[in-house]
Amino acid sequence: MNERTKNNINEAFIGEAKAYQRLLMYAKKAESEDLKQIAKLFRAVAESEGIHARRHFALLEKVSDTQTNLERAFQSETLVSGVYYPKMIKEAEEDGEKVAAMVFSQARDVESIHAKLYENALKHLMEEREVDYYICSVCGYLKEGSVEDNCPICGAPKEKFYKVE
Repeated sequence: MNERTKNNINEAFIGEAKAYQRLLMYAKKAESEDLKQIAKLFRAVAESEGIHARRHFALLEKVSDTQTNLERAFQSETLVSGVYYPKMIKEAEEDGEKVAAMVFSQARDVESIHAKLYENALKHLMEEREVDYYICSVCGYLKEGSVEDNCPICGAPKEKFYKVE
């Protein structure tokens, strides 16, 4: 693929993925304001943007077999938590952006947990053991099994967790 086209597809993927997430946040806000139809509109457009993002992604990267996908996901999480977030934390601290540094730090910690979960899944790929996953709605901490009283990353109470279905 031509490098310019590849860069354009990557930019389009990033834009569509951001739009998808942004619109889902807008939908939650509209719901909280009891504007159900507007929330539905935001979710519908988000789904459309998600389709665009997935189509762009398919041009950039193949979805392989599950073992390969787990290996890629593990490598990505390891890189993000070990290289990218530490750089972002350092730069945010240098810029005096304490909140951004805290958010980056929490995300780094959660990303390293993701890597461990992927690594564990690779070890048990054929077992297909069933586990429940819970996510902290504040910082994104992902917990396998039961939930503690407070999030170990951000301190949020147990009530802030939701089960992934």
